[in-house]
Amino acid sequence: MKIYTRDGDDGTTGLLFGGRVAKDSAAPTAYGAVDEAQAFIGLARAEAEPELADMLLHIERDLWVLMGELATDPSSHSKLTAGKTMVTDDMVTHLETIIDSVSERFDPPTEFVVPGQNRIGALLDIARTVVRRAERDSMAAAVPGSVVVPYLNRLSDLLWTLARWQEGTSLPTRSVQP
Repeated sequence: MKIYTRDGDDGTTGLLFGGRVAKDSAAPTAYGAVDEAQAFIGLARAEAEPELADMLLHIERDLWVLMGELATDPSSHSKLTAGKTMVTDDMVTHLETIIDSVSERFDPPTEFVVPGQNRIGALLDIARTVVRRAERDSMAAAVPGSVVVPYLNRLSDLLWTLARWQEGTSLPTRSVQP
C-alpha cells in the first residue's frame, strides 16, 4: 500500500464516513491544529519522566478521538461512537480530575508566568498555545452539542497545570511591567 493516493491533489480531503471538503475549510483547519497540538504533546512526552509521559500518552490517544469527530461531516455525526470517534463528557471530566490532582502537588504562581523555566515546562507551554488555537479553530467545525471545544479548553488548562508542576514550586514568576 502506498502512502499517497493523489486524491487530495485537487485541494480536497476525505472525511470519516465519506464526503470530501476543501482542505482549507473549517474541519480540516480544526483537526489540523489538533494534529499539530498532538505532535507537540508527543515532543513533550519524549522528554518527560514516566508518570508525565503516561498522562501525555493518554491525552494523545484522546486527541485521535477528537480528530475523528472533527473529521466527520455533520450529516454523519450520528454514526460516531462515544469515546472512540466522539468526545464525551467523561473525557472532559477526566481532564478536570487530573488538573485537580496535579494542582495539589505544587503551589500555584501568584503572578504571570514567563514560559521557559525548564525544557519540559516550555514544551508543555508550546503545546498549550497550539491547543488554544485548535480550540478557536474548532468553534467553526464542531457540531451543536459536541464537547470538542470544552475538551480542548480543559486540555489547555491541564497543559498549563502540568507545565507549572514540572517547573516546581519555588521557581520565579515575573510581574507584568507597564
